[in-house]
Parts: sequence; C-alpha cells; structure tokens
Amino acid sequence: MILILLLVLLPYMTCKTPSIKCSIQDPIPIDHKYFQSGDLVIGAITSFVFTTRNAESFEEDPHHSLFSESLVLTKYYQHILTMIFAVKKINEEHQLLANITLGFRICDRYAGYQAKMEFFYSQNRFIPNYKCGNLNKLISVVGIIDPGVSLVDFLDTYKVPQFSTGSSPNESPFYYHMVPGERLHYMGIIQLLLHFRWTWVGILVYGLGGRTFQHLIFSLFALHKICVAFLEQFRPVYFTNAVEGMELLVETFRLLVTSKAQTVIINDNNLSNLRWLLYLPEMETVSIKLKGKVWIMASQMGLASFFYQKSWDIQVLHGALSFAPYSNEVAGFQHFLQTRNHFSFKDDGFLKEVWEQAFGCVFPNLSVNEETEDICTGREKLENLPGAFFEMRMTSHSYSIYNAVYAVAHALHAINFGQQHRQKLSGKKFGVQDLQPWQLHFFLKRVSFNNSVGDEISFDHNGKLITGLEIENWVTFPNQSFHRVKVGKLDPWAAEDKMFTIHEETISWPSTFNQTIPVSVCTESCLPGYFKKKQEEKPFCCYDCLPCPNEKMSSQKDVNDCLKCPEDQYPNKDQDSCILKKISFLSYEEPIGVSLVTLALFFTLCTTAVLTTFLKYHNTPIVKANNQNLTYLLLISLILCFLCSLQFLVVPSNIICLFRQISFGIIFSVAVSSVLAKTITVVLAFMATKPGSRMRKWVGKWLATSIVLSGSLIQAGICIVWLFTFPPFPDTDIHSEIEEIILQCNEGSATMFYCVLGYMGFLAIASFTVAFFSRNLPSSFNEGKCLTFSMLIFCSVWLSFVLSYLSTKGKYMVAVEVFSILTSTAGLLVCIYFPKCYIIIVRPELNKKEQLIKRKY
Repeated sequence: MILILLLVLLPYMTCKTPSIKCSIQDPIPIDHKYFQSGDLVIGAITSFVFTTRNAESFEEDPHHSLFSESLVLTKYYQHILTMIFAVKKINEEHQLLANITLGFRICDRYAGYQAKMEFFYSQNRFIPNYKCGNLNKLISVVGIIDPGVSLVDFLDTYKVPQFSTGSSPNESPFYYHMVPGERLHYMGIIQLLLHFRWTWVGILVYGLGGRTFQHLIFSLFALHKICVAFLEQFRPVYFTNAVEGMELLVETFRLLVTSKAQTVIINDNNLSNLRWLLYLPEMETVSIKLKGKVWIMASQMGLASFFYQKSWDIQVLHGALSFAPYSNEVAGFQHFLQTRNHFSFKDDGFLKEVWEQAFGCVFPNLSVNEETEDICTGREKLENLPGAFFEMRMTSHSYSIYNAVYAVAHALHAINFGQQHRQKLSGKKFGVQDLQPWQLHFFLKRVSFNNSVGDEISFDHNGKLITGLEIENWVTFPNQSFHRVKVGKLDPWAAEDKMFTIHEETISWPSTFNQTIPVSVCTESCLPGYFKKKQEEKPFCCYDCLPCPNEKMSSQKDVNDCLKCPEDQYPNKDQDSCILKKISFLSYEEPIGVSLVTLALFFTLCTTAVLTTFLKYHNTPIVKANNQNLTYLLLISLILCFLCSLQFLVVPSNIICLFRQISFGIIFSVAVSSVLAKTITVVLAFMATKPGSRMRKWVGKWLATSIVLSGSLIQAGICIVWLFTFPPFPDTDIHSEIEEIILQCNEGSATMFYCVLGYMGFLAIASFTVAFFSRNLPSSFNEGKCLTFSMLIFCSVWLSFVLSYLSTKGKYMVAVEVFSILTSTAGLLVCIYFPKCYIIIVRPELNKKEQLIKRKY
C-alpha cells in the first residue's frame, strides 16, 4: 500500500546518478505477457488465465481443499490475436499512420495492478517513478480494465485513454466504452421476455449479480408483470468446500428440474458454474436429467470451456439466447489465423499454456533430456478446435478490440496531421516521444470513421460507442462445436417501434420443444373467451381462468379482463370474437312490413274507389248535401295519408327522414281540418235554416276554405320551424337489439315532434267536440253521428299511439306509427264515407231529394 501511495503522490522523476542501474528484477513477476516494439505502444489487458482447482483432483477427492492450477480459456486467445492483427494491419497501411509504428504490450488481467504500471517502463526494467532506458511510449490501454487497488486508478492518474471491451460501470472521463452497458442488456432481456410472453422465469446468479441486476429483478420485472419462479445464487465448486459446494449444486439442479419455468436467466461470468451444474447427471450425482430449458445470458457471455471440459456435453445449451454488441466478420482475419506461424514469436508468453491445454500436447523441456509423448509441433491448427475452445470467426469481444485499436490510430492520424500543419507554420519539428496520452482525448471524443467492413465508429458525449446489441441463438453440435446465429437486434438509437426486432423463424429451440415457441408461465394460458383472476397468496402471474360475462368477449389468451365489442358488433356464442351486426330497418320485405304495405295499398284503393264513386255520382243529392269540395279534399288527403305511410318502410335517408314526419303531419292536419270544416259547416247550415237566423252570412265555401287553410298553415309553420332548427336526420340504434343495428330517423327534436302531434290532436279534439254536439241534428241535414264516431276512433288511436311509442324501441316504434296512421285514416274513411257509398250503390232509392225532404218532416 505504501508503494501505491508513492506512485500517486511523488513526482515522476528521472534517473540522474550513474550509480543507479536499471536492471533490477520485477518485484512481482508476471508470466503472461506479449511484446512488440514500436514508436508508440498500446497496452492491452486480456482475461483468460484463471487460478483454479484442478478438475481431476476434484473428481478423485471431493474433500480436497483448494488446489491451485493455472487454467486457460483458450477461446479468449483470439482477443490477443485480434490485437496483433489490428496493429499489424495498421502498420501496413502507411497512409493512416505515416512514419509512425504502433507497438503493443499485452498482459493478463490476473497480473493485477503491476501490469498497468509496467506499461510505462521498458520491457525488462521496472523502477517506479524513474525514467530509465528506452521507455515504452504508452498512448492507450485496451481490454477488460478494472480499477486498481487504490482509490484513484493508476491509469487515470496519467489520463491514459482506456478502452473497455467489457460491461464496466466505470464513468471515468478517460474511459471509452466499446460495448453497451449492462442496462441495455437487461432492457433487451425485458423485451425478449415480453415478446415471447415468458412471465414465469428462473434466475441463476453468481454472487449478488450487481446493483443493476438487482434492479432488473426487483423493479423492472414487477413493472412489466414478470414473475420470478426461483432465484438461486451460484457458489463455485472449486472455491468452496467441495462437499458443501456439491450439495448446493445438487439442490439447485433439483429445483431446475421441478420448476415449471422453462426460461432461465443466467448471470455468470464465463458459464463455468453453469457447466458444472449441467454436468451433474454425467457424474451420477443425480439420477435425473434436465430437459429443455431456454437459457438467457444476462450479459456479454460466450461459450468458453476449460481443457478438462472437453468431454462435457454442451447439447443442453442448444437454443440459448444471448446479447452481444454489433459485430461483423473482418476480411483477412481468418486467413491471418490460418497462415500465422504462432511458434515464431518468442515473446508470446501465452502460447505455451494455450497450446498445451487446447491440443493436449506438451512443450519440450530443453533442460531435461527426457522423452515425452505428445510434443507440441506447431503444426496444430486452431481451426480444428471446437467452437467452445476457439472460434475462427471474429467474436463480438474481439471486434470491439479491433475497433478500439483503429479508433486510437485515427486519433493519432488527426494529431499527426495537425502537428505537421503546425510544423509548417512554426518550423519546429514534432517528435513522437513528445506526444502525451492525454492529448488523444480531444480527438477521440470527435473521432468518426468507417472501419474496414463499413461500420461507423464514433462515441457519444459520455465516451460510449454508438452501437447496439445483436440477439444471438446458440446452435450446438455433439462434437462441442457450436454456431452463433444472429436472430434479432436491439438498437437504442432507432425509433421506438424499431428498437427491438427479432426473427422467430430463424431461432433453433431446444429439441424438447419440437421447434415450437416454449411456454414459460405459472398457469396455462387462458383461452379466448376467458379472463384471468389472480390466485390468492400467490404471485400475480398465477391465476384462474373464468369465462367472460355476458355481452363481453376476449379474443386473445391471458387477458386480464374481457372487453365489449365495438358498437357495430356483438360477441359470438363462444365469446372469443365479435360478429358484425346486421343492418336492419322496418322494410316492406319483412312479414310485418308486407302486412303494413298490403293494408296501405288496400285502403288506398278503397279510398280511390270511394272518390271515383263520388265523382261519378256528383249530381246526386247525397253527394251535394255536404260541400262537395270538402268531400273531395278529404278523400284526396286520406289517399295521401295512406300513401305517406309507405315512406316509413324504406331505407332511412336524408330526404326520407326530412319529409316523412313533416308530410305526415301536414297531410293529417289537412284531413282533420277538413273534418272540422265539414262538422262546422253542418252545424252552421242547420242553424242558418231557422227563420231570422244571422248565421246565413257565415254559410258558404269561403268558411270551409278558411278553416282548412288556417288549420293546415299553422301545422306547416310548426314543421318549417322544425326543419330550420332541429331537422330529422338518419341515425342508427345499436342498443335495442344485440345482433342488429337498426337504421332509423332521429327526430332531431322530440319537442317539435310532439308539437306536431299535439297540434294534430288539438284539431282532432276540436272536431270531435263539434261533431259530438251535432250528433242529434236531423239526419236529413247532417252526418254528425258518423263524424263523431270517426273522430272518437281517431283520437283513441293516437292516444294509444303516444303511449305505445314511448314504450317501444327500434323498428317497432316505426311499426306502431305506421299502424296508427293506417288505423286512424281507415277509421275516417269507413265511418264517414262507407254509409254514403252504401246508399249510393246499394240503396239508390234513398239518394233522392224527396226522400231527404220526407225524412226532414
């Protein structure tokens, strides 16, 4: 700790006295390094060397305590080769960095804090705070970078640009994130679960999983109505007591087998703990096998195996889904891996262990003359290794390293171009050794270029690469090889509706599901026609399925509540869909419509026959006896009354709705006014025959005409006001019948409609009153009894109509009105004119003036 504090607080000094020799040995030797000289050096920190328990010792003695051995995830050797490939390619492209050669220094993450310090010194000398010999000119560091053991990271102290290729929470201004953060990974998991409707999921987590992961479980899951079936923590078998570790693994395995959750989220750094869990049936520790589960990787993970896992089956991982940063295959990379002579580079400190553990061979020990079998010859091919040990395709992690190196190169290019311009102005020569790491930040924050595969590389204001995630589907094979298929993407920079896309048809699911989308729910789906009701004392994902109530439906599975159909539809018998309502109105094609049309036409013919009879016998006394003009006018108005009822039996339209009530009101007012005029004429005629009566001056055609005109014009005025204020219009009635939409005419203003009826009722009552008082006049001079009886029928019909109209709905309201029109009109026709027709046709001997005079006395 004292050494660390000195590094932070002391000035960066230079060796001045010749007594100090810069050739002391490293205080903490680091075995895994890789060097290449150059004018400028890019430091790299890789992570594929682990100190762990020997697997074979563990299987032989489960009670064995911690046994340390250096294990290598050979698959991650690609990260180193990608760094070499990128630097080599840049150095060969002289137009990008003219007169500058890049070098690199690669150390393993396991070396810790000292690896970062060594980046600043020569390859063989390490004296903190002193400049001795030909030092490395460090300009940036790439890799999985953790803060050191001090509160202020050593690299941050010197403002070195650091490119993180892992999901790091570090928010240092000197950090450049080449991959999206954990938050985007977890957002992708949420979108994936919602897309496939996986609401009952299990979680296996290493340790506590971090704050972001806890936020995912305890906040985001509940917010999106996703339930956790189980939450189990991994405890590495080889870092704990073996017996206790195995018992915990067996308990977790049994929970996995018995759980209904078909989807399991994994938060494990390199899947090593999951591999041990899935290997339990092979060790005969458990007697049951784990059937198909869909594994979802919670962060940037790849399938990487240790050498002792070569015989372990990976078929259980078939169909897994993971998220990885956008990547592409870089041209020339596979050719580089295939043609490179790895054994020709003596500074590669990683090669020995990678080769021995990948190919199961041994490097010869020249100091010991022993014959050894399976000697590494250098002719082994990386492309022959299964995908779990090495991939020839550039992984997303390697692609991030490749882009990071090129970002540094483009920033150096911008600096070099600017310095050359200044050199022309000032004449001062710019040297590479004068370049300081902190000078790159200005250019890195503004760097923007298309890499060799055409992808745009640039950073936002927080130093994060503008990129997204790809959804990968793992397709495994029995020989431990596997293929990552891109099946979707998560683009935080796209529009909201295009942010998450996935292609279901390209996904290979575990064989258990027979290529159907797995179902991971607490309760089987509620079928259409049912809705969910939460079960008491259980998570909200567990529920019962109940049928929808009447007049509601559910067309989808797992709905929380049934819905009403649109107003123009109604639920079917199974209540799982809506059926379009039939359009209905009172039509002449319906039985009731046919009946009404038949009656209307029949009475129209009867009225026409009466009118024809009266016209034929217009010179007879009985026709002349009571104002022929009123007689003809009343008959014509009755014909029109019968015919106007037909307007109610056609499709309601704008014209029909405007005029059918108006025409009905005016025509009926003319008819009733004519009856009133006939009644008043009869009374006045009788009174005028008395000697000395003054009523003679009132008797005449003008009186009848005045009564008819005044009665009709008042009704016409009411109708005109109705038309200009609240005119009737076509409307639909969707509530009266469940399965029908009834087309009807909305009266516009119910008040005006009842004003029309009220005025017509007033005329009818006036006519009835006058006729009633004239009923006892001598029959030779009046027809008072017939008029009284006809108006009694008329008033009774329309009083009944008002009561029936208010109590009916839909097209039956129209039927009631049509029936009232026909009945009341037929009453006037029958009561007033049929007795006269009987005399004219059947008893012509009574249709004589002598008979009238005789009857008078």
